[in-house]
Amino acid sequence: MTLPYEIRSQIIQCIGLCFHYKDNVESFFVSCGVDRRLASKHRNLAKFVWARNLLNELDELENGYTVQRYILTELCKFKNIPDKDAPNPDAGLSALRKLKEMAKKNKIEIEEYKNKVEQRKIIKEEKIRIAQDRTDLLAEIKATFYNMISTVNRQKAGYSLEDLLEKLFPVFDLEYRKSYRTETQQIDGHFKFEGFDYLVEAKWRADKPNENEIGGFKRKIDTKLESTRGVFISINGFREEVIKSFEGVGNNILFFSGEDFTHVLEGRIDLDEVLRKKIDKAAQEGIAYFPVSSMLS
Repeated sequence: MTLPYEIRSQIIQCIGLCFHYKDNVESFFVSCGVDRRLASKHRNLAKFVWARNLLNELDELENGYTVQRYILTELCKFKNIPDKDAPNPDAGLSALRKLKEMAKKNKIEIEEYKNKVEQRKIIKEEKIRIAQDRTDLLAEIKATFYNMISTVNRQKAGYSLEDLLEKLFPVFDLEYRKSYRTETQQIDGHFKFEGFDYLVEAKWRADKPNENEIGGFKRKIDTKLESTRGVFISINGFREEVIKSFEGVGNNILFFSGEDFTHVLEGRIDLDEVLRKKIDKAAQEGIAYFPVSSMLS
């Protein structure tokens, strides 16, 4: 047996619209009886795709239909969206209401098959595990970062920085594309954040970037869609006069130093919070480089 197609599709919509943080999506699946490995298997994909792949794989399991129904049960019990930071709360609530109507129309009984106390215990344990996994991964990335500070091979350090960023962003539920080439350009990285695309330029050299280098990166950004911004990373920091030349009207670049990343790697502040604060300063005050140390003071 399997759930009707329209209900499966609506479950996918609910997962994609009602949740914001992937930790919460994974915890939700586990609390519904999904095996932990299966729950996290497609975590690196967009939430809609993650949910679709999960339901498809549950089709192949002996207890898959039961687990699917429990996912439906738990979604229908929501009176509000589970993540207050979801980008479109109204769309999430609308998706939940529609799912409840579909369940009733199809006469699919909403029932529980787990003791609520046990369920809460599973959720709590899973959240602890996910948090510990994040801490462990962050410690591993931090060790790599500090090891590369002392290396004399700066080209090797540059490549290591690309690998480090590819691992760091997913820790904070940010999907990251490592360096790639277009027909005419080399792009060090790309990620999406709150409706905008960000191109990344990453430098780990003994010297600090000059105005021409940053200007060249800006030209790459300006050849893309208007919703594209940039993140320029210089582990050894920036010269103040260079940064000043990119403040004000037309600036679409956020700047990160090695010190900024140190605070993130030490667990003092989350990367997504750093991005939001830097964006706010740039948008509201025209400040191109707002250091993390100022956020913590």
